[in-house]
Amino acid sequence: MASIAEYYAGKNVLITGATGFMGKVLVEKLLRSCPEVKALYLLVRPKAGQSMQQRVSDMMTCKLFDRVREDNPDFHQKIIPISSELTQPGLAISPEDVEKLTGCIDIVFHCAATIRFDEPLKHALQLNVIATQQLLSLAKQMHHLEAFIHISTAYANCNRKHIDEVIYPPPVEPKKLIESLEWMDDGIVRDITPRLIGDRPNTYTYTKALAEFVVQQEQDKLNIAIIRPSIVGASWQEPFPGWIDNFNGPSGVFIAAGKGILRTMRANNDAVADLIPVDVVINLTLSAGWYTAVHKPKSALVYNCTTGGINPFHWGEIGRYTHHVMSSFKRNPLEQAFRRPNANITSNYLINQYWILVSHKFPALIYDLFLRLSGQKPQMMRIFNRLHKAISLLEYFSSQDWEWNSENLNMLMSQLTPEDRKTFNFDVRQLNWPEYIENYCIGTKKYVLNEDMSDIPAARQHLRKLRNIRYTFNTLLVVFIWRVFIARSQMARNIWYFVVSLCFKFLSYFRASSTLTN
Repeated sequence: MASIAEYYAGKNVLITGATGFMGKVLVEKLLRSCPEVKALYLLVRPKAGQSMQQRVSDMMTCKLFDRVREDNPDFHQKIIPISSELTQPGLAISPEDVEKLTGCIDIVFHCAATIRFDEPLKHALQLNVIATQQLLSLAKQMHHLEAFIHISTAYANCNRKHIDEVIYPPPVEPKKLIESLEWMDDGIVRDITPRLIGDRPNTYTYTKALAEFVVQQEQDKLNIAIIRPSIVGASWQEPFPGWIDNFNGPSGVFIAAGKGILRTMRANNDAVADLIPVDVVINLTLSAGWYTAVHKPKSALVYNCTTGGINPFHWGEIGRYTHHVMSSFKRNPLEQAFRRPNANITSNYLINQYWILVSHKFPALIYDLFLRLSGQKPQMMRIFNRLHKAISLLEYFSSQDWEWNSENLNMLMSQLTPEDRKTFNFDVRQLNWPEYIENYCIGTKKYVLNEDMSDIPAARQHLRKLRNIRYTFNTLLVVFIWRVFIARSQMARNIWYFVVSLCFKFLSYFRASSTLTN
C-alpha cells in the first residue's frame, strides 16, 4: 500500500478556506510533506480591496512557509487560486473554472466556514450549510474525485454529554429551514433564533450540525470523511512550535491575560479545556484523506479530534492552580503590559462579578479618566467591554465537560506505517502540556502581536515597574484607610502609636548596633 506522501504524488487538490488559520497549515503541510503533489487549487474571494491573487501572494510570504521556501523556492507555482464567493449561487465560480476543476480534481478538503459564535443565523446558514451543499454539487461533477473531506467541529453535538463518531439526526431538516428563512427579514430571524437553536449555545454549533447531515446525504455518491476538532490552538511541532496567527478562542484569552487586562474569568477549574494543536488536526485530515481514497469506506467516517479523553488539560491550569500561562508570560512578558499577568478563574457567578468590578471596570474607569485629563481618547472601558463579550461567548464551553469516542481515530492510526506516524503525527498522548503552553504563549507574542524576543529584558523591566507601582499604591491605600480609622477610633490610634514606637525602637537599636560594630 502506498504511503500518504506517495498517495498525494501527482494529485490535484481543491481546498476551501485556504487563507484561514487551518487552511494555511493544510497548504503548508501538503507542500512540505507531500512535495510531489501536482497542484493545489484554492477557492479564494477578493477581500478588503485585495484581489484573490494578492491575498494568496500575501499568504505565501508568511513565515509559516519558510521551511517550504527553503526546500522549494518555486513552490508558489503549484498554487492555483480560483475566484469564488461562498455566499453567491454556484459559489460564484466561473464556467471556465468549473470545467477546469471537474476535469482534474482528485481530492477536496472543505475547511471554509464562519467560526463566529454570534453570527446571525441567516449568514451562518449560508456559509456553513448552503455553501457546503453547493460544494458537494460541484464535487459530484468531478470525474476523478477520490475523497471529500469535511472539517466540522467536536461541538456540533454539544447538546450531548457523550459524543460518538457518528452523524446524529439534525435538529431540523436543513432544506426546510433554508426555504423557511428565505422570505423572512433579518429582524424576524433574529427573534426566532433562540427557539430554533434550542439547547445549542450558538448559531455556529447549530449550523455545523446541519452541515454534517448535508454531507452525510451524499455518502452513497462520494467517498466522505468528517473531521471534528475541538478548540484549535497553536501548532505543537510543525512547521515549528507555537505558530498562531489570530486572536480567536484561547489565543485572545492568553493575550489578554498576558497583557494584564484579563484578571478574572468564569470557568470550572476542573473542567477540561479541550485544546487541540492545529498541526494535529491537519495531520489527521491528510491521513483521513488518504484512507478514505484508498479504502473507500461504505459510509462516511467521522473522526473526533480531541484531547480531553486521551491527554486532558484543565481550565484551572491557565490561572492560579498551576500557572502555566501566567508563569510563561512572566518569563516572556508581552510589551507594554497594562498590569502584571495574574488571572483568577472561578465558577462562582457572584465572585466573578466582584472581580470584574474591582479588577476590570474600576481600573478601566481610572485609566480612561487619566487619558481624558491628558487630552487623549478614552479606550480602556471599550476594550474591557469587548473582552467581556468574548469571554461570555466561551463560558458555555469553559464550564462543562464532554466525552468523545475516538475509535475511528485509533483505527486510522493503526493503519499508518511507522514512517507515516512520524511524518503525519496526530497522537496527542505524546503532547507535553507545560511545554506546549509555553510555546503557545511565545507564539502569540511573536506571530500575533509581532513582538521581538530581543525586547524581553525591557518588557521584564516594565513588569518590575508595574509591580513597584502596585506595591506603592496598595501601601498608600492601607495608610489612608488606617488614618481614617485613627481619626474615628481611640483603639486604632493606640495600635498605630504602638506600631510606630516599636518601629522607632527597632531602628534605634539597629543604628546603635551598627555603631558598636564599627
